[in-house]
Parts: sequence; structure tokens; C-alpha cells
Amino acid sequence: MNKDYSIENLSKIASDIILLAKNKTLLFYGSMGVGKTTLIKQICKELDVLDKISSPTFSLVNEYQTSKNEKIFHFDFYRITHEEEALDIGIEEYFDHNNWCLIEWPENIENLLPLNAVEIHLTILEDGKRNIQLK
Repeated sequence: MNKDYSIENLSKIASDIILLAKNKTLLFYGSMGVGKTTLIKQICKELDVLDKISSPTFSLVNEYQTSKNEKIFHFDFYRITHEEEALDIGIEEYFDHNNWCLIEWPENIENLLPLNAVEIHLTILEDGKRNIQLK
């Protein structure tokens, strides 16, 4: 999937990502301010998360519950300086279960990522819209 989108069609884009994802580990790549957290919030909304959704910048991971009693883990590794920090929170155990794992700044734990994760690359276009590519 390679699409341009704006905030007005964010719900459709989030639904498409959920349908097209080959597995439940999604890696969000893009510069600061590109909309990674905004997109993750919308994906969580589409998955019917019951909890308040916020960026886990300082806690590294937030856990959310859906109306179907599923768990979603939202990671933010912006502040990670060594992969050992991710190992310390048990990152490998999160990947071992069939829960959604939504990861911002995955490049900071590159050697720990599952091989079958879905990459989502976000860029800002000149007109303010965003471009999204799924790999």
C-alpha cells in the first residue's frame, strides 16, 4: 500500500492497515512530527481500545485493552540508546504472543525486531498531507 492521506481519511487508512497487515507487529518509521502516534491512536480506535491512548515516550510501553478482551502494546523507543534497554523490559516476550505490537522508532532496536513485522513508512508531503508505505 502506498497512499497519500490527510487527517480527514485517517480512519480509512487505519482500517486498511489492519486488514493488510500480514501479522500484528507494526513498525512505524518516520521523522519527528510526521504523525506516527496519531496513526497509532487511530488504529487503536479502529481496534476498539477501551483505554486512553497516549504516547509511551517515557514508559517505553503502554498496554491497552480492546472490547474483545485483546491486548495491544504500544512502544516508543525514541529515547532508547542501547538495545539492552528493550531487552530489560522483556521485548522478546511481547513478540512471542499473538497481540498487536505497535512500535514507534523501531530503528533503535533493529536487531531485536521480528523478521515478519510489517513496516509502515510515513513522510510529510509539501501540501501537508502524509504519504504512507506498507512493506
